[in-house]
Amino acid sequence: MLTLKPFTYNMLMKKILYILLPLAFLLLACKPNPHPKHPDYSIHKPKVKYKASKKNLKKMVKKLQGRPYVWAEEGPYNFDCSGFTYYMYGSMGIEIPRVARDQAKKGKRISSQELVYGDLIFFDTEKRQRGKITHVGMYLGNGWFTHASTGKYEVVYSNLNTSKYYKKRLKVCRRYLPDLADPNSNSALLKENTKPWTNTAPKTIVEKPIVPKATMPIKSRMIVPTKGHFYVQVGSFSNSPTPSLLYKITHKGYPHRSIKFPSNGRTITKLLIGPFASKAKALDKLPEIKSTIQSDAFIAEIR
Repeated sequence: MLTLKPFTYNMLMKKILYILLPLAFLLLACKPNPHPKHPDYSIHKPKVKYKASKKNLKKMVKKLQGRPYVWAEEGPYNFDCSGFTYYMYGSMGIEIPRVARDQAKKGKRISSQELVYGDLIFFDTEKRQRGKITHVGMYLGNGWFTHASTGKYEVVYSNLNTSKYYKKRLKVCRRYLPDLADPNSNSALLKENTKPWTNTAPKTIVEKPIVPKATMPIKSRMIVPTKGHFYVQVGSFSNSPTPSLLYKITHKGYPHRSIKFPSNGRTITKLLIGPFASKAKALDKLPEIKSTIQSDAFIAEIR
């Protein structure tokens, strides 16, 4: 007579672990070591795939977010900070030095007030700052920049206006794109000067409203805040809103604010676009905000 062995809870857990453990090891193995024992110091020149333009830079920035940081790599899958900028410019046929300290010596030197999309910004990230260039990122506008982070070990967004760490470590700004004043240049499209500072001293950065100009692309104009009680709520967070979401909002030119309130012993942060003078005006903007920023956004009245 055939007898079946009872199927116990312990047996079930063993079977689950038997299935999940190899998968966990596989996933961990897929993430590269940011500091390999034997770095590849040979320089791999990127293939030229694009013309030099803001549109193509945006395409690469969006595609490369989240790519792993790996020391001495210049893509196309892993990057260190200068390898990231070297790859993006090289992909547009613009040759720049491979190392951050050398990138900071070439190109056109500009002040922080002159920064536009695509300019390179250089930092001294050592504990005891001595003016040595150790990190580089690419400026995006409204204080935002993208870089291969040695802290997050991936390509991320950060903001000069809100980060004390990067604000006080900014040392040099350089422009490698062709002359913006040349109307025949592809980079004539890069006239998105957001001027996030009132002066060149990083320690006294003050963010100022951006006055829209008729020559600016519509999607990058700053919508001047109005008085009102109606907002479009795009998120509710137990911590701070994600940098990528804030970048979407500021890049589209929308005014926004955060409201914190206690809930069940925690602090919740609501992220709001607005204010709008009336509910009708908020409703008018809601479809665009849903399609370009947050699909589940909704109208909120705050008094």
